Amino acid sequence: MTSKIKIKFLGTSAQIPTAKRNHTGILLTCNEENILIDCGEGIQRQFRLAELNPGKITRILLTHWHGDHVFGLPGLLSTLSFSEYNKTLYIYGPKGTKNFMNELLKTFNFRKNFQIVVEEIAKPGTFYENKEFKIESEFMKHGIPSNAYSFIIKDKLRIDKSKLKKAKIPEGKHLSELQRGRDISIDGKKFKAKNLTYLEKGKKISVVLDTLNNEKIIPFVKNSDLFVCESSFSSENNEEAKEHLHMTAEQAGIVAKKSSSKKLILTHISQRYEIKLKDLLNDAKKNFKNTEIAKDFDEFIV
Repeated sequence: MTSKIKIKFLGTSAQIPTAKRNHTGILLTCNEENILIDCGEGIQRQFRLAELNPGKITRILLTHWHGDHVFGLPGLLSTLSFSEYNKTLYIYGPKGTKNFMNELLKTFNFRKNFQIVVEEIAKPGTFYENKEFKIESEFMKHGIPSNAYSFIIKDKLRIDKSKLKKAKIPEGKHLSELQRGRDISIDGKKFKAKNLTYLEKGKKISVVLDTLNNEKIIPFVKNSDLFVCESSFSSENNEEAKEHLHMTAEQAGIVAKKSSSKKLILTHISQRYEIKLKDLLNDAKKNFKNTEIAKDFDEFIV
């Protein structure tokens, strides 16, 4: 079966944290990968409260370099250093990330006892790929370089074991040929791969944080199983959202519908809406019913 993807929200506030919401941080877990998307202030404590081990992080994806999305980096790196972190930590981000990281590492001067590889994403599209999955990015509009990200488990060709049994095909090296979609021959009898296999669809998680609503979002998040989107403003504050280069909950709902996404999770919630979350939720649900607002430590499995 296709691998499951777990999304854990470690922080769901906007620019100002509240008693209930920490600054942004989203942990995506799939098999051995533990990918942290943004690293808001206090993220290392959020790991502890969630009873998660930050030492399992494999990659960090930074959407942009505004403080509420990166102020947790110095503390997290220090924690990893004193926890004998023994992996290579890959940090990806938009243009300027290498310079910011160089300055950060010089300023805080923590024990450099593990390797950090920093990669700037110079163009949209796939920037990391292996046999199981790929990670894509798209440039957003937020006044400074800003990226959206999609984590995509690839489609897999699977062998239908019941059809193998019916055709009386034994175990053997020929099964690896079927998995590649190649026809096989056994004792002079030919078997077509298309009759013995099926395509197992992959999964897609898309994360769009701080950005002005723009024409790139819908094609980028198209067919997402889970679409995580910022919701810094309600539709009543549409002009303010434009002024600050953010999206509204209503716009997120429209994108989810037009992109044929399966589920929408709203995050990056401003303190002004904490007492009227229902209004924000209804704003999105006008266009897309399968919507939830994330709370700190909420977990979703796809």
